[in-house]
Amino acid sequence: MGPDHWSRSRGDKNRESVEYYRDRSHAPGVREGGGPRNHYCMACDGVIPTDQSGDSCPHCGKKIEGETRRYFNWVEIDQTPPSDRKLQLALLGIFMAVVGLIWFLLS
Repeated sequence: MGPDHWSRSRGDKNRESVEYYRDRSHAPGVREGGGPRNHYCMACDGVIPTDQSGDSCPHCGKKIEGETRRYFNWVEIDQTPPSDRKLQLALLGIFMAVVGLIWFLLS
């Protein structure tokens, strides 16, 4: 990168972000290289493989709860919570019953 590269031309405007990512590079699991599609422990910021078996962090032992996962620079909810799924099925059933009743009455 030359001196005209956008990251250098901004000077100290992104200093906090650079310091944050430098600090993240020393988190447990990151310094070892991490791997594809990993997420971070909410308690110790350690890297947890997505396909890891078990429900606790391999670094701090804290239980991983919920469906929310914090990735490198975003938070993702990658599964519909079971309670929402039940509500969606109930609403679909009510909708189908109303459509069936209307079809029956019009026939």
